[in-house]
Amino acid sequence: MYYEVHGTGNPLVLLHGAFSAIGTSFGQLLPSLVKTRQVIAFEPQAHGRAADIDRPMTLEGMADDVAAALQQLGIERADIFGYSMGAGVTLHVAIRYPDLVRKLVLASVSYTPAPLT
Repeated sequence: MYYEVHGTGNPLVLLHGAFSAIGTSFGQLLPSLVKTRQVIAFEPQAHGRAADIDRPMTLEGMADDVAAALQQLGIERADIFGYSMGAGVTLHVAIRYPDLVRKLVLASVSYTPAPLT
């Protein structure tokens, strides 16, 4: 995983959409967010500057990576903002690691991969 940390204050995690990166999903928001928050932005496996790894790309796996990275960074609880695929990852972080999550912001999230009938 690739990540960036900007600013100080209560931690806010940013998780971008599929086949995107930090700058393309959040570049215009970052300057405003870092005025009052510590922003930790992630690029998961096979996205942006992160390498791919030899495992299936799943929302659950990316959620596990986010949780492990936050624990490695010493972040006990954070607000998490996920956009599109990142929102799906955010939901899995909340389900799998509820103690890490203070608040969720979900934008353009899908709750099921099944087509509507």
